[in-house]
Amino acid sequence: MKQHVAIYAGSFDPLTNGHLDVLKGALAIVDTVIVAIGIQPGKTPVFSFEERLKLIEAVAANEFDGQGSRLKVVSFDGLLVDAARKHGATIMIRGLRDGTDLDYEMQMAGMNETMAPELQTVFIPASPQVRTITATLVRQIAAMGGEIGAFVPDVVKAALDRKFPRGRTGS
Repeated sequence: MKQHVAIYAGSFDPLTNGHLDVLKGALAIVDTVIVAIGIQPGKTPVFSFEERLKLIEAVAANEFDGQGSRLKVVSFDGLLVDAARKHGATIMIRGLRDGTDLDYEMQMAGMNETMAPELQTVFIPASPQVRTITATLVRQIAAMGGEIGAFVPDVVKAALDRKFPRGRTGS
């Protein structure tokens, strides 16, 4: 029987409950999910690739009821279609929060289909309780000492608390 391998790309800086929601949806429809962490040389992430890898693996071990082994975490720095081919994925998973995401993702799906017609894009809508979460907002709230526990898994919250100790004021 054919194994279905999907790739789910993002910065995951940090991994949020929104990302987890999409990952759960992906694991419901494919055998293996390649979590592809995009590395952009011009950007300085809060977490290094190695830190993000460890956080994703820790969350997978806690959240996916023994299915964490169905996830593989890799880095990529070029086109997603090239990373998908390299890792044997035939499906690209994309999460959707709202209509703005849909408009952008439809453009990307069309471009990706032109470059790699053998790859299928699958959209997974975010659950209502996580639709407002973005990694950018989580980073900003954490940097200003705000409470982020509702937006990220516990292990990610602890890591962000170490990066952005509370009790200081942002001026």
